[in-house]
Amino acid sequence: EVQLQAYGGGWVQPGGALRLSCASSGFRLSLHTIYWLRQAPGKELDWVSHTVATGASRYEDSVKGRFTVTRDDAKNTLYLQMTSLKPDDTAMYYCARDSMGLGRGQGTQVTVSS
Repeated sequence: EVQLQAYGGGWVQPGGALRLSCASSGFRLSLHTIYWLRQAPGKELDWVSHTVATGASRYEDSVKGRFTVTRDDAKNTLYLQMTSLKPDDTAMYYCARDSMGLGRGQGTQVTVSS
């Protein structure tokens, strides 16, 4: 089964920034729509963003203007640049093949607190 691994999370103060990476072995990210999802404690898995094969991305309203997805096709890696982070952004972040989380790996924890 194809799995996408997200990494790069950590703890950051409100207003800070983090860059998450999404990689997969043997699965060309550039040929598929790739989703960023997140799950806060006690809440459902939520859509954050998705990027289609052309590289165009769409974002959930609460992250628009703060989060940006880029892709490095040579490295087969997708990045989620997160800026102006807020405590509400605290969650486990995943990259996946669909909005339900298909193919997501263990995820990476992002904690925003002072």
